Amino acid sequence: MGHNQPILSMTVEQLYQRMNNNDTFFLLDVRESHEVAICQLPNSKHIPMNLIPTYIDTIPDGIDIIVYCHHGIRSLAVATYLQHAGFCSKQLFNLEGGIDKWAKIIDKSLSRY
Repeated sequence: MGHNQPILSMTVEQLYQRMNNNDTFFLLDVRESHEVAICQLPNSKHIPMNLIPTYIDTIPDGIDIIVYCHHGIRSLAVATYLQHAGFCSKQLFNLEGGIDKWAKIIDKSLSRY
């Protein structure tokens, strides 16, 4: 049930607010290692997109999972994959615009690429 629902999206402003509120969530970075070396969001767990099936057991179930990448394309694919793997649709979020939008709007000190 709920495997065909559209993936929910979260704006960078909403994520920033959740961070400031100390909300509980799992922040999943699905970019490649060379991208993470440039910049990353605090308290995020890095699992490259192609390794998600291998490390799916390290992704907690039962809490909100916010997936991000560079612009939001790969993260949407990963969120959809997780949904089909049985994660709750209501707890999967794609970060709109990815880390690039975060660097433009929230933290201008982050390196952009």
